[in-house]
Amino acid sequence: MKKKRGLTSILCSILILSVLFTGCTSGTKGGEEAAPPPDKPETGGQTEEQGPVDYPSSLSYWVGLNANASATMADLGESKLYKHLEQVTGTKVEWRHPAGDGAQVEEQFNLMIASKKLPDVIERNWASVTRGPDDAINTGTILRLNELIDEHAPNLKKYLDDHPEIKKMVMTDEGNIYSFPFIRGHEKLNVFFGPIIRKDWLDKVQMEVPTTVDEWEQVLTAFKEQNNGQPPFVQTISHMKIGHAFIGAFGIPLEFYNDNGTVKYGSMEPEYKEYLTLMNRWYKLGLFDPDFAAMDTQLMDSKITTGNVLSFVGYTGSGIGKYMGLMEKDPEFELVATPYPTLNKGDTAVWGQKDFPYTGIGAAITTAAKNPEQIVRWLDYAYSPEGHNLFNFGIEGESFNMVDGKPTYTDVILDNADGLPVTQSMAQYIRAVYNGPFVQDPGYIEQYLVLPSQQEALVHWEKATNQLRMPMVSHTADESRKIASIMTDLNVYHEEMMLRFIMGSTSLDEYDNYVNTLKSMGIEEVLKIQQTALERFAQRD
Repeated sequence: MKKKRGLTSILCSILILSVLFTGCTSGTKGGEEAAPPPDKPETGGQTEEQGPVDYPSSLSYWVGLNANASATMADLGESKLYKHLEQVTGTKVEWRHPAGDGAQVEEQFNLMIASKKLPDVIERNWASVTRGPDDAINTGTILRLNELIDEHAPNLKKYLDDHPEIKKMVMTDEGNIYSFPFIRGHEKLNVFFGPIIRKDWLDKVQMEVPTTVDEWEQVLTAFKEQNNGQPPFVQTISHMKIGHAFIGAFGIPLEFYNDNGTVKYGSMEPEYKEYLTLMNRWYKLGLFDPDFAAMDTQLMDSKITTGNVLSFVGYTGSGIGKYMGLMEKDPEFELVATPYPTLNKGDTAVWGQKDFPYTGIGAAITTAAKNPEQIVRWLDYAYSPEGHNLFNFGIEGESFNMVDGKPTYTDVILDNADGLPVTQSMAQYIRAVYNGPFVQDPGYIEQYLVLPSQQEALVHWEKATNQLRMPMVSHTADESRKIASIMTDLNVYHEEMMLRFIMGSTSLDEYDNYVNTLKSMGIEEVLKIQQTALERFAQRD
């Protein structure tokens, strides 16, 4: 496969494979009849089942502003999506975006909750909220939505009724639905991260794409010898935790997993020592970039685009797509994805990156809302056929056209006249490029991944079984407090020791002492909590 030149020519030749099923838009399957869209405000918003409920005239909405959106907008009110939604519903939104990201956003969220000055809607990952979503309901922060959805959200209700496996995920152990969820509507949307390698360099050293750990070591050794001794491979600490590349070859992840009904912690199992031994070996051999522990985006970009790093783990978009775009004028530069490696040739990878259809992200309605029924109707619009297209494809005739019955992005998205990257032009019209309270459509990813190497990446990476993953368990408030009190310090110690073992400043002869320290810090108590949570999850209806 040779590198394609020019995004326009690629886009013209690409065959969009998706078909927009009614099941994606309203929760129906196959040719079943779709739920009717919500009525417009001027009709009074009345249906036979619901009674008179209108859209709200206004509401306040707290959510972090995605980087792709913040690159061109001060708030989501400037997006074409929400301007159009205001025209449809008549609802004026007051957007409240916390500054910064990560820990800064979490700190501002906690301060907001403590102040009790709440907006009407809060969108975030509720699975990671302190003490859990049940506690947020019980302490009067957000509303239980079950009855409100049953009475006033026909589109989301139908989707959950038609997809009981998703409904099980979006509910807590106490049976509460706490948010309008972000749902990935197809398996191919769950996979977007894995091992990547320079195909032109494989050709240069006359070797095939590696599939086993031993083959990887042979390829990396050849790369180093042919590239003036430069360490050819990098994997950051955070990326080790996302896809579990290479550690997964030993049958474990770094974190908690479900071994046939028994919860275990990968980073204290004997196989973890084998993984550390491999990484330490690669580090000593000069195959593993010594800057991996402090690698930031800027340094990573520099190493990859200058040809110092020839293999890494990353994303289909901000990995393969980003670097192929940056290096488009270099006719030699070519990246391809590799399968997640195994120990033995022909084995199927046990671990790889594969998200759940639902991961906890959603829009919750707070107790401050004076008109929750109307807000429910407003949020439910995104799960209607019209709302589904709006959140995934934008505005018909502007950001997409119907081609052979399928929503197809226009050049406004894919070849923006202002020179915006596709992710930024998408963020002006849709939320499918990141997340939000709607069902993500596979037609988005099939058009976003325009390079053949990106499409092939999904084929390689989705083969990992991931059958040992922990499901979306939830914890009680007391369990959440206990886990936080133990894991906060334990995670710091774990990461420090991982670095020391890989870099050789602590001998792997000390591995048993490391495991004993994890036990003294309380890992076994957390395992018991996780085991109880797993058993509760299995009993959900």
